[in-house]
Amino acid sequence: MKIRATAVTMTAVCAAALALTGCTSSGGDSGDDTLTFWVQEDLPDRVAATEAIVDAFSGESGVEVEVVSVAEDQFAQLITSAAAAGDLPDVIGGISLPQVRTLSANELLDTDAVGAVIENLDASTFSEKALELTADGDTQLAVPSESWLQMLYYRTDLFEAAGLDAPDSYDKILEAAAALDSADMAGFVGATAPGDAFTEQTFEQVALGNDCQLVDSDGEVQIGSDACVESFDFYGDLISNYSVPGAQDVDTTRATYFAGDAAMFIWSSFVLDEMAGLREDAKPNCPECTDNPAFLAENTGVVTSIAGPDADGPAQFGEITSWTITDGANTEDAQALIEYFMSDGYEDWIAIAPEGKVPVRFGTTDEPTLYSDLWATLPAGVDTKAPLSDFYAPEVLEAVAAGPENIARWGIPQGQGDLLGALQGELPVATAVSEVTQGTDPAAAAETAAEAVRSVAESLQ
Repeated sequence: MKIRATAVTMTAVCAAALALTGCTSSGGDSGDDTLTFWVQEDLPDRVAATEAIVDAFSGESGVEVEVVSVAEDQFAQLITSAAAAGDLPDVIGGISLPQVRTLSANELLDTDAVGAVIENLDASTFSEKALELTADGDTQLAVPSESWLQMLYYRTDLFEAAGLDAPDSYDKILEAAAALDSADMAGFVGATAPGDAFTEQTFEQVALGNDCQLVDSDGEVQIGSDACVESFDFYGDLISNYSVPGAQDVDTTRATYFAGDAAMFIWSSFVLDEMAGLREDAKPNCPECTDNPAFLAENTGVVTSIAGPDADGPAQFGEITSWTITDGANTEDAQALIEYFMSDGYEDWIAIAPEGKVPVRFGTTDEPTLYSDLWATLPAGVDTKAPLSDFYAPEVLEAVAAGPENIARWGIPQGQGDLLGALQGELPVATAVSEVTQGTDPAAAAETAAEAVRSVAESLQ
């Protein structure tokens, strides 16, 4: 069957209403038999691979599918416009936990259809943690598909030469940053750009390690607590004294480490193939990388959980990306598409970027570890393909594979997932992080962030 692939940008929203022909086809209530599938992905190679899986599904099922590529930073505005126009897609894939909660809070989901998919696939084949994070009580909001981890990466060669321990705590990170910082190399580089989701994600990992929570079990805002102030203070110290000047974001932090100009940085597991020199547009260019493009991969260790002084133990930040079905969708075909992606098409789906698509459906009822075993063998990369095991020590990949069961997040365990979703529009914590790294008192910045979070929380009541 024909598949129409549409790359959505803000200038292609047809006056931001998504109601005109050619933007996207409407859901199941319109009489249009085409299934509309939004995938939150805009890299051409990944979109093409997604289209190939959809093509195979259409060939088997006879269901015509329109694939619409949506960039992450445009998703919120586009889905709001589509909902206002009564023109939601049938299926949405690749969405984050906060985005799932935003869709749920706005009553845009068909949770019965989502629950039926989980039942058909067998809930016991999924990570319990992934199902927990994508549910609201007993109601499943989305079908968890894969995870990526946020990790602290560090130069093992430099740490060994300096006799430093792995940087898995606030004290050890600061000790290493101070020891390795020099005129030629920053001890650490991390995100600081205000209003940037990557800054908030980076800080959330640091904060969770110190038991700094967004809210408590009663829903009371905690970002101004002593534990959070200490986390802001730690991160501000790290950036102010041992990082590089200027606002840092997802691209600049990676570039600094890849150039050999930083001893540590925080990034997602999506960087693993790039660090191994498998992607031409994001290759390491450190002095040693000229002769050995995989030098950084071979000399980088990972810390998945950071421990602060106020916590009982370390915590791991990560993301579960999911599939969901919207209210008013062509339910039968939507369920069939997701079930295909999570079974016959699952290998091809996670193979698109195995470094950032760790399966949270481990296998099938008959073969419980089918997909988790397969993941370790899949070649990663874009311009060059090779298994990650060719470049990284076994303990690195074991840490990545184990990540889904250890993920912690703000708000969701306390039943405040809707608040987490609502904050994505303002990102007050990212602003506080930026202010602290520019000299603002950590307690003052934390309280300002807390006031902003309370304001958003009150608007949800």
